[in-house]
Amino acid sequence: MNPKPTRRDALDNRERILAAARAAIAASSGASSGASTGLSNGVSLTAIAKQAGVGIGTLYRHFPTREALILELYRHDIQHLIDRAPVLLADHPPLVALRRWFDEVAHYGRLKYGVAEVIHAATDGGADDEHFAPFVAAIDVLLKAGATGGSLKSGIDPEDVLLQLSVLWRLDPARGGEARAGRILDLIVDGLRATP
Repeated sequence: MNPKPTRRDALDNRERILAAARAAIAASSGASSGASTGLSNGVSLTAIAKQAGVGIGTLYRHFPTREALILELYRHDIQHLIDRAPVLLADHPPLVALRRWFDEVAHYGRLKYGVAEVIHAATDGGADDEHFAPFVAAIDVLLKAGATGGSLKSGIDPEDVLLQLSVLWRLDPARGGEARAGRILDLIVDGLRATP
């Protein structure tokens, strides 16, 4: 008989599944030009389990549905972005920190492209998203640091900036999305800069 897995084993399995799912979404988002790609349609859960080194039963114990896996990946990655804002501010001047954070958001947007409809439906278009307020607060921290340092305009509404960033979720990575995201972020940052 196999011994019952420990809590540490279960946590390790969960993290491996999330890593394999993230890699599968990245691969399918970059290779497809359809609006419904990624884990939501084109990636086999069996393939993810195999890549993670677990059985399909283990995957389903952690994530009983495809949507549950997508939402957990979303929660994990959004929390990572929220946590990155103060770290970037500690290491860089505010304007540089803001742009680097935007670049990380754009990278996440490329990954999210294939699963956006699932996340949108599960969070009632964002209305029920527990990460909305903390994400806006992360933007606000970056904006206020820039305003205090004189590199960004003061009084910018962070929700307005979030609305501008939301276009990133609509850029098809297979159709020049990365280059377009860079140009759009340049425009956003230029609009936020304090006038010299």
